[in-house]
Amino acid sequence: MNTDAYGKRKCAQSMEKKKLIILTGPTAVGKTSLSIRLAKAVNGAVICADSMQVYEYMDIGSAKIMPEEMDGVDHYLVNCLKPWEPFNVVIFQEMARQAMEKIYGSGKIPILVGGTGFYIQAVLYDIDFTDNDGDDAFRKELEAIARTENGPAKLHERLRAVDPKAAEEIHPNNTKRVIRALEFYAQTSRPISEHNTEQRAKESPYDFRYFVLTDDRERLYRRIDERVDRMMENGLVEEVKQLMAMGCDRTMTSMQGLGYKEIIDCLTGEISLEEAVYRIKRDTRHFAKHQITWFKRERDVKWLDRRDYTDEEQLLNTIIKMLWAA
Repeated sequence: MNTDAYGKRKCAQSMEKKKLIILTGPTAVGKTSLSIRLAKAVNGAVICADSMQVYEYMDIGSAKIMPEEMDGVDHYLVNCLKPWEPFNVVIFQEMARQAMEKIYGSGKIPILVGGTGFYIQAVLYDIDFTDNDGDDAFRKELEAIARTENGPAKLHERLRAVDPKAAEEIHPNNTKRVIRALEFYAQTSRPISEHNTEQRAKESPYDFRYFVLTDDRERLYRRIDERVDRMMENGLVEEVKQLMAMGCDRTMTSMQGLGYKEIIDCLTGEISLEEAVYRIKRDTRHFAKHQITWFKRERDVKWLDRRDYTDEEQLLNTIIKMLWAA
């Protein structure tokens, strides 16, 4: 055997990037059922890229996949934390890395599934957050402002004054990211948008395929409204009551999610139930629109519009053809 050729081949194999599939898109577009079919087709395991499904006891409002829906597919980052525990992109990134090592070790392909684009980006490009450790006192000050009337809007305007690009990219209701951006600027005197642009320009350490699922906007909005109605029928109010009885309140990261904060406002007498449902539907539609805008800025993305496919089988076959074996 030519030992030099063998050595070169082994070196090339060791330098090969590990495979990663991303399946994302706006809320209610139908990612969950498609991800199960995809995972079964490619011997994959799912990592949930969602800021709410990671929490126990928060099933209805997060539209969490249930064990019986997983159909034997391994799922990671679901029901990992208690609702009173902190969770952010840095924690997600570390947990996702650990999950990926387990998946690779089992000979499977990790599939990042969810609509939180920043979380996906953090893993895909191995974004460095070491410059954004932050100042606890400053963070607490910003969080206190966020809890006041019109606080999120005030923080967003503050961000717009120092980093207009980040203000355009971050929704005013996403107080976690607004606060993170303000912290970064206070700590480094640099706009976080500049830092993120640098990080996004990095080459991914993975051999990835990045799919974004979309649909007709009116049909998507109708699905969102129907999903919220089902959440109410399935007991979202009772779920939030149980969480509040466990000591959860609006100051917690988990309770700032869509659906939870509005029902808390209802249960504390600030708004009616009718108004809470209206706000959940309205803000979820706004969130879906913001998600689509985010993914349009991402590079190396393959868009899949449901209107172009007769059924999910055809859609799945299209995805499989776009993978490495094609």
